[in-house]
Amino acid sequence: MRAPDMPGLAILRYRAADYQVIRPGRFVICAVSGVEIPLSELAYWSEARQEAYRSAVEATRALAGV
Repeated sequence: MRAPDMPGLAILRYRAADYQVIRPGRFVICAVSGVEIPLSELAYWSEARQEAYRSAVEATRALAGV
């Protein structure tokens, strides 16, 4: 996993249908795989867990506890 003080790392507050930018940046980190997700490609997240996911595969894994 990446350190939270990485240059370019955005801090977001995930909401049901969108997100709020807390700290601007170019990317967030996938909670499952640890890879960078450019904000322009961010499509999957969990409001309840406040986590971002690279794809539906990672989102499903996180929600299934796999």
